[in-house]
Amino acid sequence: MMVEELASKSCAACEGWVPPLSDADLATLKSKLHPDWTIAEDGNSLQRKLVFKAYAKAVYAANLAAFVSDKEGHHADVRFGWGYCEITYTSHELGRLSENDFICAAKLDAMLA
Repeated sequence: MMVEELASKSCAACEGWVPPLSDADLATLKSKLHPDWTIAEDGNSLQRKLVFKAYAKAVYAANLAAFVSDKEGHHADVRFGWGYCEITYTSHELGRLSENDFICAAKLDAMLA
């Protein structure tokens, strides 16, 4: 699956029925994202830290992540301050990452490019 294909998908409703991804699936999907994305050892979250030289760009990145998340109905945890913005995706109801997390990350990557 190409990055563009992942970014062109939409998130599915996640109410516990979507199967969590295997370790192999996680590795395959992560390889399609910007290399700065990291997966927690327990497979529960996907995180990227963006670094900037000022505050305003960190705010813009946080707003962009919020926009993508809201549009997809799959909401990220976003932390930001002077010079940084951290975006974390997780599928809380599954207890492990789902394809939705990677779709949102790919959409954010495309918008940041």
